[in-house]
Amino acid sequence: MSELFDHRQVRRAFSRAAHHYDDAAALQREVGARLLESLDYYDERAQREAQGGKPRTPQVVLDVGCGPGHATAAMQQRWPKAQVLALDLALPMLQESKRNAGGWRPFKQRPQALCADARALPLADGSVDVLFSNLCLQWVEDLPAVFAGFRRVLKPDGLMVLSTFGPDTLWELHDAFAHADSAPHVSPFASIAQFGDALIAAGFKDPVLDRDTFRLQHDSLAGLMRELRTLGATNALSTRRRSLTGRERFRRAAEGYEALRRDGKLPATWEVISAHAWGPQPGTPIRVGGVDEVAVPVARIPIRRRG
Repeated sequence: MSELFDHRQVRRAFSRAAHHYDDAAALQREVGARLLESLDYYDERAQREAQGGKPRTPQVVLDVGCGPGHATAAMQQRWPKAQVLALDLALPMLQESKRNAGGWRPFKQRPQALCADARALPLADGSVDVLFSNLCLQWVEDLPAVFAGFRRVLKPDGLMVLSTFGPDTLWELHDAFAHADSAPHVSPFASIAQFGDALIAAGFKDPVLDRDTFRLQHDSLAGLMRELRTLGATNALSTRRRSLTGRERFRRAAEGYEALRRDGKLPATWEVISAHAWGPQPGTPIRVGGVDEVAVPVARIPIRRRG
């Protein structure tokens, strides 16, 4: 089965964008800041469970798709004794994250960089207390599979906080290029219902989802496209047109976009889905292909020996 995204192109695009990513990432930083507030749920639960004693703090924190590392640094500052793991598909992003935090020298316990794919986490089962991922999962076509991997590494009662883009993201750009040709120019994004269903199917406890809409403004279609390239958010669909967008196609797309201009600006909608959920207890069923599967340790399986 062919993949929806060309993940080599995703890696190349974000590798090229690493050095200038922050120049255009105001929205990404705002969403990340809001997502960091969800970490309060971990501390609040730890306080309740402590019952007057010292509350537990996370030992291992994972930032999946860490980008330039602002959330990584914030979580290391929040939990200075934790081992914070910064994971990204693009090595230049990890290098940029170190530069942004002064080489992570200010921290006694320094974050550890991992160049790896969110779809295949190189971590032991039940090793992560907090899993954080800001605007990374829109590049993953198989949410149930990636959530199964997240569940595998998350400890029981560990906290997972996530954000991704929803299907209304850049609908104006999608419609504008529909005037130009039939080739796909904007990635399809999972709906909040699909996102929630995938979380539930993976067995996560008490998922809570939110949806926010941000509307940014641009002077021109060319300006919007430059910003997307700066962010590394280029067309990575496997079925994308491999040749450059010709002048005539771009002219038709720009003409279609102009109909949306208001107060001298072109709008660009970003739909953001955020969620938090808790790691389930061992043995909680996970739904795979419509069937509940339960993982049971071999040691717990009774064996009847024949004489």
